[in-house]
Amino acid sequence: MAGFDPFDGALLVDKPAGMTSHDVVYKIRRGFQLNKVGHCGTLDPSATGLLILVIGKATKLSDRIMGGDKTYEGIIRFGVTTESYDADGLVVATLPVRPMTLEEIAANAAGFQGDLLQTPPMVSAVKIGGVPLYKLARKGVEVERKARLVHIYRFSILSYAEPDAQCRIACTKGTYVRSLAHDLGQKAGCGAYLKSLRRTASGKYDIKDAMPLAQLLELPLSELEKRVIPFLTLAQNEQTV
Repeated sequence: MAGFDPFDGALLVDKPAGMTSHDVVYKIRRGFQLNKVGHCGTLDPSATGLLILVIGKATKLSDRIMGGDKTYEGIIRFGVTTESYDADGLVVATLPVRPMTLEEIAANAAGFQGDLLQTPPMVSAVKIGGVPLYKLARKGVEVERKARLVHIYRFSILSYAEPDAQCRIACTKGTYVRSLAHDLGQKAGCGAYLKSLRRTASGKYDIKDAMPLAQLLELPLSELEKRVIPFLTLAQNEQTV
């Protein structure tokens, strides 16, 4: 392919829990001696699932790829509220979980579907004055955050076994799923946090086509090359979104 290196493209990674998205980029870049690697859409350290890496000239397509809609699956735990709205944050409140049916929780979740103004949590990577909010939060500083317009296509509750509800969410980029979990808990009157999260799709790309990071790192360079989605394929995909 004239003008393009075989590694100018995207790599679909199944990110493990306990790593930042930057950690994944670093391991791929260092493990295969690649000069230019980036990622499209940050996953929190505790989250797993689809992380799209862009390599070489494909980094120019990062913003377009990142703009795709997202699909997630997760577990929401009722009765506990944390400062970060997920399992990584300090517990700030604990309340008894009143009897609730799957149908009631599903109806409450459906109420969040459509256009939604979300205020980023204080424990997030959003920057105010060049400083990430989570750094301010660690110092006990809370600042005013600008609400963002997002769209929730679907917020489904798949099952409920007190105190945990399994959910599936389809939404636009920039949506804080942990904020949805927090807000659902407030609606239930007992609080809630996002116990776990897995991204299953981003734009035209699906987790079924991704490979776990540990397995990718064991591949010889020639096999890794076969898993790279070429630059021109990426560009064509983005034009037909």
